Amino acid sequence: MSKRIVILNGSPRRNGNTFALTSQFIKGALEAGNTVTEFQLSKMNINGCIGCWQGGKDPEHPCAQRDSMDQIYPEYRDADVVVLASPLYYWFVSGFLKNAFDRLFAIAECDPNYRNPKKQSVLIMAAEGAGFEESEHWYDHLENHIGWESLGKILCGHVTQPGDIEGKDELKEAYELGRSIK
Repeated sequence: MSKRIVILNGSPRRNGNTFALTSQFIKGALEAGNTVTEFQLSKMNINGCIGCWQGGKDPEHPCAQRDSMDQIYPEYRDADVVVLASPLYYWFVSGFLKNAFDRLFAIAECDPNYRNPKKQSVLIMAAEGAGFEESEHWYDHLENHIGWESLGKILCGHVTQPGDIEGKDELKEAYELGRSIK
């Protein structure tokens, strides 16, 4: 059975290493018969969460703010798998991804008990170094805190400039992970 996959890509570089990983993941996922929607968050107008607790009143527009998140909400709501993709910025995901992720709380506000929809998830990251621990800690706790089930992580270190990822094993791992989703 095919799955609906949404990728929240927090990389500002369309030709960068994070995009190389997501491209391989997408290739595998499509070959496995899945549908994939990727959002390039750096090209969207997404404000940070303002903690207003005013979301959830209108399921069609769950957040009180009106911006590019209105494109993401319906895709996220219908997704079976959410891929969080980002370069490593100061030991964490990029601000583009963090802003979008925080704003997903508006979907939980649609539930009277503030429950997030159950999703499967993947973490894809590229970095100059290899200090992924903070991002992994955050990601690993999503299962406990919002009920997501991790399908895996692709963490590729020691890639700085676009193209540095060429020949790295993580490209094949990303493809195989995408292909394994059915």
